[in-house]
Amino acid sequence: MEISTLATYHCLAFVWYFFIAYSITHIRTEERPSEVFLYGGQWKYLTVLNLVLQAVFYGVSFLADVLRLIRKLRCAKCIISSRDLLFSVLAFPVSTFVSISFWTLYTYNRELVYPKSLDGVIPLWLNHAMHTAVLPFALLEILALPHRYPAKKKGLILLGFVAFLYISWVLWIYSVTGEWVYPLFALFSPSGLAAFFAGSLGVIISFYNFGEFLNRMIWGQSE
Repeated sequence: MEISTLATYHCLAFVWYFFIAYSITHIRTEERPSEVFLYGGQWKYLTVLNLVLQAVFYGVSFLADVLRLIRKLRCAKCIISSRDLLFSVLAFPVSTFVSISFWTLYTYNRELVYPKSLDGVIPLWLNHAMHTAVLPFALLEILALPHRYPAKKKGLILLGFVAFLYISWVLWIYSVTGEWVYPLFALFSPSGLAAFFAGSLGVIISFYNFGEFLNRMIWGQSE
């Protein structure tokens, strides 16, 4: 894909994610159901954090494209390295995890992850923008250009560290409010919850490996 085309695509994707993140973070307080948006606000939801992550990623990608267009290759090389690390370790596995896990649980019992009371607060299009569109965007990024993946050990350590931070945030919110971020968590005993978190980490690691596999199959082994 031409650099100018990539720059246009990454710019539009950045604007899209910025708009979606802005939309969900500016829902009027009086419209929020009482059981939702407690301590930590919307920043306790992985979906919202993922929107910010995607906006940052596409912003970095657009910057890399612009630097390549104006032939600032030394600066572009550093930004491209950051772009690839963001995409491989976080942007692809997290967006894939958010989409697939959300719709799997929603189909099983939506009250566990997205109570019906939210239908009157979050429009249907915004729900799909947050939980559906993120997956094709991630797949399109793999098709658009190759990404250099870090050494497997480094990539998994970084991914595991970020997962640990989010789980710690979830547990901190529960310790302060006595309420779980997602109603699903209330169904588990402490050992069951630990097993659930471990299983979720295993799933997101599999998405990391899947992204690396797709990148290699489409673009060949990175140098």
